[in-house]
Amino acid sequence: MNHSTIPDFLLNDIIKRALEEDLGGAGDLTSRAVIPDGTTYSAKINAREAGVISGMQIAKIAFLMIDKTLEIKTCIKDGSYVQKNDTCMTIKGDAKSILMAERVALNFAGRLSGIATMTSAFVSKTKGTKAKICCTRKTTPGLRLIEKEAVRHGGGANHRFGLNDAIMIKDNHIAAAGSIEKVLERARKFASHMTTIEIEVDTLNQLEMVLNAGGADVVLLDNMTNKDMLLAVKMIKGRMTVEASGNMTLDRISSVASTGVDFISVGGLTHTVANFDLGLDF
Repeated sequence: MNHSTIPDFLLNDIIKRALEEDLGGAGDLTSRAVIPDGTTYSAKINAREAGVISGMQIAKIAFLMIDKTLEIKTCIKDGSYVQKNDTCMTIKGDAKSILMAERVALNFAGRLSGIATMTSAFVSKTKGTKAKICCTRKTTPGLRLIEKEAVRHGGGANHRFGLNDAIMIKDNHIAAAGSIEKVLERARKFASHMTTIEIEVDTLNQLEMVLNAGGADVVLLDNMTNKDMLLAVKMIKGRMTVEASGNMTLDRISSVASTGVDFISVGGLTHTVANFDLGLDF
């Protein structure tokens, strides 16, 4: 699994907004009301189920953003597998500070660990094939950077981060441009030598047009049957990178991977993920 980290400064604004949302203008009224000043405690973030952890880096930043004097030890690195009841992080220091950051830290870590865990399950279904599982742009607005990193923590790969990453021609682009031939011709003229061109097809006839026109680096087989994907891979003969997408459920992934595609994009990794159960205990 990937254990690399995003530079903290790229995460600070995301975390700051979440803390501001939770604390509002008056801060944590409950803790201010009932906990005496100077009260210190030790806390643990524990996994309440098994899976792949992501978001520990973000949780640490959230606690330290509230109180730089907190002593934090990350016990489980992002991208690591945990068992139920494993301790992922310990936090020592001012009790009010810990509680102010608790929910934001757990919200991030729970969602991101859910993404990493689901990604890992999909990746496990591709063993023995060359297919890689990747995410899409179907991410929570404002959280794309960290959700895509969670996919990497789960062993997956990243698709485009934004519209500026590559030229990706879909059915609406083809309709607006007039034809597959025209859209590819215009894309080639526009693209630099560093720009990847991907085009989406949903029939073998469209794929034949793409192959005849040339110019695409990647072809996206959208909502094709496994039988048609197998035929498409044979038609392409290694001339382009092949990606499959559309209705990619966990019980289908193994059969899709066996068709010989290079990538399988799964929107559900980031838009329908279940939260991973983490808890903070004093």
